[in-house]
Amino acid sequence: MSSQNVVFEDPGSDPVAMAFEIRQEPVNDSTLAAYGSISIAFETNVIMDVAQATPASAGSPGLASSFVLKERELLSPLVKDYDALPGAGTPSSWASDFDMSRWLMLAAYSSGPDPCGRGLDPCRHLVGGALVAFDTASVDMLEGRRDLAVLWDIRIATRWRGRGIGASLFRAAESWASEHGCHELKVETQNNNPAACKFYARQGCNLSAVNHGAYAELPDEVQLSWRKPLASCQIEH
Repeated sequence: MSSQNVVFEDPGSDPVAMAFEIRQEPVNDSTLAAYGSISIAFETNVIMDVAQATPASAGSPGLASSFVLKERELLSPLVKDYDALPGAGTPSSWASDFDMSRWLMLAAYSSGPDPCGRGLDPCRHLVGGALVAFDTASVDMLEGRRDLAVLWDIRIATRWRGRGIGASLFRAAESWASEHGCHELKVETQNNNPAACKFYARQGCNLSAVNHGAYAELPDEVQLSWRKPLASCQIEH
C-alpha cells in the first residue's frame, strides 16, 4: 500500500524546547560507542492499527489520505529496545556491517538546565543523536539511489525526550541530505512505536508503505515506511 498523506487520531501535544546544541561528529568506533550508550528503549501502552482512510476521516475536504493510524490500548505495557533485538546489530557493530564513510552522525549535547532540577550540568554531555545513511550500496533501504537519504537511527536519552531535541536533529538531517543532492529522506518504524509515528508525521513525513510481513521473527509487528520530499540544494564539497 502507498499514500501521500496520513491521518492520526489524537496526535498528541507539541514538545517543549530545552537548551541543547547539535553538532556533526565523525563516524568512527569511538563516536559510535558513545552514540550507542544512549538508550533507544521505550515503553508503550498502545500500538497503532492501520486502516484505509475514508474521505470523512481525511480531515480536510479534498485532502484524502490513504491511511488512518488509530491507537489501540494494550492489555499490558510493551517494552522495546531496538539494540537488543536479535540480529539487529548495535551502533558499535554497524561500522563492521556497512561502509559508513559517507554517513552523517549528529550529536546533541546539553547546554542548559538539568530537566531533573539539579541546576546547570557541570559539563555538556551527550543527550541524543541521529545517523543518516547515504550512497551506500549495501543498504537496501537506499534503493540504489544517490538522491535518497535514510534516517537510519535517531535516539534521545530517556529524561531528555519530549523537549524538542528530536525535531532539531531531524531538521539538521534534512538540511544535510538536501545539501548532498537528495530529493527524499526515508525512515522506517513499526506500529508498536506510536511516539515515533507521531513524531515523523509532525516533521512532515508521508506514510509511503505498510508491510504486514516484513519481520519474520516478529510476526505481530507492522513495518511503516515514511518519506519526506526535500528541496535539493547541493553544494560543492
